[in-house]
Formats: sequence, C-alpha cells, structure tokens
Amino acid sequence: MAEITIGNRRVAKPDMTPMVDLGFLLISFFMFTTTFSLPYVMGLTMPKDGGTSAMSEENTLTLILAKDNRIFWHQSAINKLNNEVLKETSFSPSEIRKLLIESRLNAKKPENFTVIIKPTDESNYKNTVDALDEMLITKTEHYALVDITPKELELLKYMKT
Repeated sequence: MAEITIGNRRVAKPDMTPMVDLGFLLISFFMFTTTFSLPYVMGLTMPKDGGTSAMSEENTLTLILAKDNRIFWHQSAINKLNNEVLKETSFSPSEIRKLLIESRLNAKKPENFTVIIKPTDESNYKNTVDALDEMLITKTEHYALVDITPKELELLKYMKT
C-alpha cells in the first residue's frame, strides 16, 4: 500500500496496479476457455460430373416469393404460363411442405423432381431462407435459387389486384 500524507495525517491508499494485472489474467483465462458459437453452414448438393436431370413440367415446381409474404407456384413452361396456371398458397410451413410433397409424389420421375425458387425484389430475406429450409426438411435434393423472368413479373402485377 502506498501512504499519502495530508497535513499531519497519513492516509493509506491501495495500489491498484496488481489488480489490473489480475483483471487481464482473468479476461484472458475466460477468453481461452470459452467455446464460441460455431457458424452453421447449410449443406449444398452439387450435380455429378456430366449428369443432367430431366427437367420437365411434370418434374419441376416453381415457387415465386412475392411482396407481403405471398407465395405463388406453377408447374408449367414459361411459354405456357398464364394467370390460370399461376396459383397462390399460404406461406405457412405446413402448406409449403404439403405442396412440395404432393408435387414430388405426382412427378413423372420423383428422383428428378426439381424446385425452382424465384424471389422477387419486393420479397423479404426471411421468406427465402424459409423456402430453403423447407427444401432440407422435405429432403428435396434438386432445387435452384434463380431470378424471376419478366413474364412472371408481369403476371404477378396482374395477380396483386
């Protein structure tokens, strides 16, 4: 302890230098012994070399993620797409899951069933992540995240009314 003289009185004042050293030692100890949270990485299935999947209307489901948590889907080629073919479903996980499972069961070749996810610029990030999560939950091996076509955007404008 260091002593300080104030007038005729002597006042004892503790020296804090060793406490600072002890504080840094404790911080270092806890930093090295703590397990930091590990980042979660989503698995990615890549196609085999030279392998092509038979993508046809019957084997493909297109999900369009729109504004205000709306989701539309179709199973047709772009040149055959019209407002009768484009359907809307609820964004609840059970509805999307049911749609994915039924579409896979009705596919000509269920082993080649492919889901195409097309988020619009107005959709939110959470819905895209939820759609990707449903691919893992339903064990859908073939899926793609692609840009929406101008024809689909035009149909969405019609469907919003």
